[in-house]
Amino acid sequence: MHVSHKHVHPVSSRPTAADVALPPALPYPDGWSALAFSAELPPGTVLTRQLAGEDVVLYRLRNGRLRAIRPYCPHLGAHLGLAAVEDDQLVCPFHRFAFDADGRCVRTGYDSPPPKAALAQLPVREVNEAVLVWRHHDGREPDWEVPSWHVLGDGRQPLRYASFEMPGYAQDVMENSFDLGHFVTLHGWPQGELAAPVEFDGTRFHISMRVRETFPLLGMRQVDVEVDGYGLAALHTDVRTPSLGLEICSLVMATQVAPGRMQLRQASRFVMREPAGLPPAVARAVSRAATALLAGPMFKRNLEFTAADFPIWSTKKYVSPPRLAAGDGPIGAMRHWARQFYPPDQRAHLAAPAASPAAGAAVATGSTPDGLPDGLPDGLPSGVARG
Repeated sequence: MHVSHKHVHPVSSRPTAADVALPPALPYPDGWSALAFSAELPPGTVLTRQLAGEDVVLYRLRNGRLRAIRPYCPHLGAHLGLAAVEDDQLVCPFHRFAFDADGRCVRTGYDSPPPKAALAQLPVREVNEAVLVWRHHDGREPDWEVPSWHVLGDGRQPLRYASFEMPGYAQDVMENSFDLGHFVTLHGWPQGELAAPVEFDGTRFHISMRVRETFPLLGMRQVDVEVDGYGLAALHTDVRTPSLGLEICSLVMATQVAPGRMQLRQASRFVMREPAGLPPAVARAVSRAATALLAGPMFKRNLEFTAADFPIWSTKKYVSPPRLAAGDGPIGAMRHWARQFYPPDQRAHLAAPAASPAAGAAVATGSTPDGLPDGLPDGLPSGVARG
């Protein structure tokens, strides 16, 4: 018999979401964070998005210029997420105080002289058809950038994108690229290995992988995967299957919106290269037709690949130190590198400034807080290259 009552809830057998079950394990990271895609902000649009526990208001002026501001009007504190764009001004809904493109108050709602007031603007970039906002714990200005797409970024292929919100940490998303073991156990790759040592270069890293993957009706094929990470903000992955002429470029961006909670934005472009051995005009037509036909299914497959991690990210605990094993990949090296994006006074349980184990190496006993062996000189071992 079904009983309905406001104090009665169905019995649950699901894991509790990590941001409910566990105290926050990682501080908010410094640097760039993606808050929207460009297509979500046509001229005249005002959006409110969260970043590190606070609202950020994004808006685009009629002339196309983009702005990111702190959310409260300097007059009497109205939330500017309710504001409207009129010509090249943002107009507060409370007293209709208007702010020009530089954020200065230029008009009141009752024709009196405007006060000396200005909006609190935040550094904002529009890159890879995404909107990124800068935040740093000590208020410093941007000192690194997320670069433009290095492949498939000519605009000829439409960008497909999706956004999600879930418990988890931006670092978990970036760390996944180093977790070689989970590509086999969770994602079902028959075989995968590093094609070259992992490279760390300041706020960037690069990973090359060589994968053997099974395609329906086509059998096992080699897939080349190149991953570039920029801070804890963005992963750019270029996946090529040379024997089939397939190439897909993906951008995955995790944004920490609250303690233990993130938004994930994913975008991609796909292309089928022109087949060899055909007349140029025919090859071009085949490429365009195949790209148009397969772009949607390839994006869906790309999302499904990432979505396999969603239940894990949403319920996992940040374990420090991790008990790493052979075959894990250079996770310790990644955590060592990631320390730079957190405030110095909040790094106590993060990777200590020592060497990390070689890719796939078992962790020695007597380790630092993130599984890095004690007593080793500062530096990176074999399997990990410094840029």
